[in-house]
Amino acid sequence: MLVHQLLHQGTAESIAFHGNKNITYKQLQNEVIKYRNFFHHAGIRSGDKIGLFSRNSVEFVYSYMAVVSLGAIVVPLNFQLTIREIAFIVQDANMKHLITTAKMELEVSQLIIEDIKTTLYSGKCQQAPALPDNYSPNSPCVIIYTSGTTGTPKGAVLTHHNLVSNAEAFRRILPLLPSDNVLCVLPMYHAFAWTCAVLNALLCGASITILDGFSPKETISAIKDYHVTVIYGVPPIYNVLSRMGEPEDMSGMKYLVSGGASLPEKVARQFFEKYGIAILEGYGLSEASPVVAVNPPLKPKYCSIGKALPGIEVRILDARGSDLPPGSVGELTVSGPNVMAGYFNLPEESSRALKNGWLHTGDLAYMDTEGYIYIVDRLKDMIIANGENIYPREIEELLYAYPGIIDAAVIGVPDKLRGQAAQAYIVLEAGHILDKKSIREYLQNNLAAYKIPRDFLQVDALPKNQTGKILKRVLRNDNK
Repeated sequence: MLVHQLLHQGTAESIAFHGNKNITYKQLQNEVIKYRNFFHHAGIRSGDKIGLFSRNSVEFVYSYMAVVSLGAIVVPLNFQLTIREIAFIVQDANMKHLITTAKMELEVSQLIIEDIKTTLYSGKCQQAPALPDNYSPNSPCVIIYTSGTTGTPKGAVLTHHNLVSNAEAFRRILPLLPSDNVLCVLPMYHAFAWTCAVLNALLCGASITILDGFSPKETISAIKDYHVTVIYGVPPIYNVLSRMGEPEDMSGMKYLVSGGASLPEKVARQFFEKYGIAILEGYGLSEASPVVAVNPPLKPKYCSIGKALPGIEVRILDARGSDLPPGSVGELTVSGPNVMAGYFNLPEESSRALKNGWLHTGDLAYMDTEGYIYIVDRLKDMIIANGENIYPREIEELLYAYPGIIDAAVIGVPDKLRGQAAQAYIVLEAGHILDKKSIREYLQNNLAAYKIPRDFLQVDALPKNQTGKILKRVLRNDNK
């Protein structure tokens, strides 16, 4: 199946999008045809790289589906990027056109969404031709540029089959009904929101409620007003909802899924205590379309990312590439129909990431005897002090459990005696005062001495990307 064929999974009169004006599946299909005709008239052809720069909206969906239905390749852009960062992707992807909400100072043909909507009904655009017979599910569908937390962004090339197979595997663990309503509050340019909140919902013939960003009051209102039954969120969203919402706000909820960053156990437990529903933590990365694992709803485990999705294999490997037994920490590797074709125009980077058909994630993890996976840390974030491995997440989990701490990050900093030492950054709740001695004593009761951070620094907020992932690179750069 091709990605745009998912538009035909819902019945014609069923609601595809909730909002001030509901949109049925038939109306969705008709709008995509209009956009498709317009884009062909504008010169978009099979194989072209087409940028898409927009906040969450139905127009984002129309544009994406219309572009890929022509055989062109979508390049979704993070709307928080600067012009310099966008220009890099435009050039790197050899972009032919950019679909955007506003004109930008870029050397690329730009199609403004509001202008598109005006032209659609002028009758100027003839029907676009069908895809060529040799176009297949293994053809490229999208290039997703990584967040660049480790350097220059790389474009992960995903095929139609990568995306559709991932949505289908996800459905087997968390099945939806046509009566379900999925909240899409995470940005659609990100693989997590697109595959889970959009493609999976369309695959199941369910409906979607689109918000263009997270605002606590607006989100809670949307959940109640549109009877949302499924939420895909990141830890900061659940952290806020656990403190601001009321128990009745989640009364009709079926699934709550967390990804994008590690879910602190404290946040998960607080949420369950308040609402009586478990947050199902999962795990993925853009290179895997993105979902690799998720907790089964009938038996979730705290601090675990759950089990691998059906059809996806995972292995925990040591430095020599050998499989490790349950409970042993090594690199998490992934194989399956969801794994990317490679990085765009980067053969050496692709070879390093994809070895013998296995995607090397760069994440340290272990697996228990039931097949549940536990992410320990990023391989690059591990701290080595006097030859001892220190995993920042272990320290961070304890810091989150300390009264008054609402956010925490631990990084390695240079140390003349030990090579490296841990340093903690913490965000305190209003009214709490930093007490380094008390925090240190608390950690000493729970950690080996070599794991105790050398210092505790209070900050107003931690640097994060749009998915809630803490940008430790920024913290490390501040210590150079």
